[in-house]
Amino acid sequence: MLSLLRTLVALVVLATFAPATARAADAAATEVQTIISSQIDAFKHQDGAKAYSFAAPEIHLMFPDPDIFMGMVRQGYAAVYNPQQFQFGAFAAEGGVFKQQVDITAADGTGWTALYTLSRQPDGSLKINGCQLIKRPGVGA
Repeated sequence: MLSLLRTLVALVVLATFAPATARAADAAATEVQTIISSQIDAFKHQDGAKAYSFAAPEIHLMFPDPDIFMGMVRQGYAAVYNPQQFQFGAFAAEGGVFKQQVDITAADGTGWTALYTLSRQPDGSLKINGCQLIKRPGVGA
């Protein structure tokens, strides 16, 4: 009888917290995707100051000025800088670190997967820590 009672209590606890956890994960995914979309939009409009504002402090240390940052993105991340299209894939959250996969078709038609990492800052905002680009085999030139 005690075992059945423990099982019921565990089920009630899970039923109570599972939806809240799912909502929190959905909210975090939405926030991450909004930030990435906003930065890509800033790239498309060549708004260096806005694009730079989404970068984490560590990125600001490496690229201390929006123009330098934009030059790096144009050269090393052309698929992200000017995509034909993009769509969000897998999302993962662990503590204050968030990972978002983005499937991109570059302006030249090549396919890429961008693996973004964002982290929660002391002020509560999310900033992009990094982006790794991986060419998708067989997609485009």
